Amino acid sequence: MKKIVDLKKRKILILSTIFISVIIISYSLINIVIWFIDNYNSMKQSNLIEENVVISETKDIEITDEEKMIDEKELLESDPYWDLIKMNYLEVDFSNLIKENPEVVAWICVAGTNINYPVVQHSDNKYYLNHSFNGSKNAAGWIFLDYRNSTQQLNKNTIIYGHTRKDGSMFGSLKKILESDWYEDKNNYVIKVSTEHESNLWQVFSAYKIPTTSDYIQTNFGDDDEFLEFLDKIKQRSVHDFKTTISANNKVLTLSTCYNEKERLVLHAKLIKSKKR
Repeated sequence: MKKIVDLKKRKILILSTIFISVIIISYSLINIVIWFIDNYNSMKQSNLIEENVVISETKDIEITDEEKMIDEKELLESDPYWDLIKMNYLEVDFSNLIKENPEVVAWICVAGTNINYPVVQHSDNKYYLNHSFNGSKNAAGWIFLDYRNSTQQLNKNTIIYGHTRKDGSMFGSLKKILESDWYEDKNNYVIKVSTEHESNLWQVFSAYKIPTTSDYIQTNFGDDDEFLEFLDKIKQRSVHDFKTTISANNKVLTLSTCYNEKERLVLHAKLIKSKKR
């Protein structure tokens, strides 16, 4: 009798294990299918944007005093600024983009990565975590500007977010900034941003990963001392010394994404050049 009971228990245990395994496998397969569908739709959206948007570069023959964002007397001769300031502006025709999505506010291109996207902005920082550029539901989300920021009146710290996608889309290729091949090439130290109103060049001065925190996404500061303390903190975190001079006169661009479930990947750059359109 005991053997029969033990046999029944064993069968129940085996069946339970098989049942649970089937559920886990099915759940995993569903998630994989959803990931591929979201990825396909996101890529399709990106390709459509590329086909309908005119992007060009404007040669900068002469650097005027109006375009300089910092007193050159403060800069070291080794500062990559001297080469980056000569780079061309990014010019984007936003007419078709705005027709597709009125919430588009900019276009961003990060040298040495796959990041070359229109930037959107909603009334909160949640919507574009699971919505694509065209507003459709998509776990890949889109590249978006912090709702507290403005492209017309820059805060001391302007923040742009995006998901880290395994296929390298969105901010998936931002992980390259921690690799020596990326940060040893000074041509990668520039981020180009274009809006309807102006085109900007930003010079990278810090790149790092850090346990999840919100201390680097402060947008406004009470005084110069508070801002300088902030600049010193985020610069000291960098995995590489970019030989970049920063001061209270600077404005910062911050790119933020997930490195993994417990860490964030962050890139900071300062505004070095701006041209009204």
